[in-house]
Amino acid sequence: MTVDSNSNDLAKGALHGIKVLDLSRVLAGPSCTQVLADLGAEVIKVERPNIGDETRHWAPPTFSDDTSAYYATINRNKKSLTVDITTPTGQTIIKQLIAESDILVENFKVGGLKKYGLDYDSLKQDNPRLIYASLTGFGQTGPDAKRPGYDYIIQGLSGLMSITGPSDGEPHKVGVAVVDLFAGLQLTIGIQAALLARQNTGLGQHVDVALLDSALAMLANVGMNHLASDKVPPRLGNQHPNIVPYQVFVGQGEQHFILACGNDSQFAKLCDVLAVDWYTDERFATNPQRVANRELLCGELTKQFAKQPRTYWLEVLDQAGIPCGAIHNVAEALAMPQAQAREMIVNFAAQGSPVRALGNPIKLSASPVSYRTPPPQLSEHTDSTLANLGYDKATIAKLKADGIV
Repeated sequence: MTVDSNSNDLAKGALHGIKVLDLSRVLAGPSCTQVLADLGAEVIKVERPNIGDETRHWAPPTFSDDTSAYYATINRNKKSLTVDITTPTGQTIIKQLIAESDILVENFKVGGLKKYGLDYDSLKQDNPRLIYASLTGFGQTGPDAKRPGYDYIIQGLSGLMSITGPSDGEPHKVGVAVVDLFAGLQLTIGIQAALLARQNTGLGQHVDVALLDSALAMLANVGMNHLASDKVPPRLGNQHPNIVPYQVFVGQGEQHFILACGNDSQFAKLCDVLAVDWYTDERFATNPQRVANRELLCGELTKQFAKQPRTYWLEVLDQAGIPCGAIHNVAEALAMPQAQAREMIVNFAAQGSPVRALGNPIKLSASPVSYRTPPPQLSEHTDSTLANLGYDKATIAKLKADGIV
């Protein structure tokens, strides 16, 4: 998709008119504020003078304008303001911005902003409508509240890694920082809920989301399996703990594909495709029986699938209405006609930027997401933001000379 910066249809969104001050860094917090920005909110990203967000330096790879791919992942549609919040003057600037903001997003350690007078209890006195969204490793309460949080470590602590990876190998993390991203989306949902509540009460509130809580919630049915049985869920590799056959198989020529039989009817269709009568066998007739005899059934399926290449199996299984799919690499996935049709690649060439980005999956019919600006250069909007607050050119120049902005 090529962005048309002059399109009136893209100029507004569901959150048009909402102002967000983004004090977060790295991934989880910025991923939340990018969603808000895509939905039309005005987001001012506060960065450290001369350094900026850490992800600006997480490279290679970079685009041709030296924007790191990591930074570009979660910072489009934002303005970049550099302010040293450790200084009284910097804190004054932030408070001036907060006075006219609807939402503040931060991911400092618990209590880390209190010494600057930028904690929720301090700020709500002057702006009771403020929605103050905090994303931390362990939340605002509990014995571990003050510990720093990192996606990788949380994947380990939460049990997520214990159920990821081969059954006979070591625990694996997910290939992307899935806890950061999941928590960022939950923070977004919490913010939107707080916006709706504010319509009724006129008051903002503190939204508290923790990486650990998010990861524990991600355990979903596997976590529920433990609560129902008191058994520790095993690591099953590419197998499903509750459904069989629902895993990766290999066709002739070592070509991998996914078979996902979600019910007994689909399993019967699979048996018809394979010309076997396993669906009448008491060991395999129902899903609970197939789960109990997982190794036996999947061993036989492995033998069957080795007889033909993946393309053959995907065709006949699809024709029979049996859920299946190839395992793509990233290039293949992004090249899918379906991905193109859903505009999941965004091109900022119209704004003179070389950045291409992954699109937003939210599709709204009346107020669609918009891709207005590429990720900002460091301090790109400092002058204009301060001018809007009433600072003149001489004052802005002095603030720069003093290293405050």
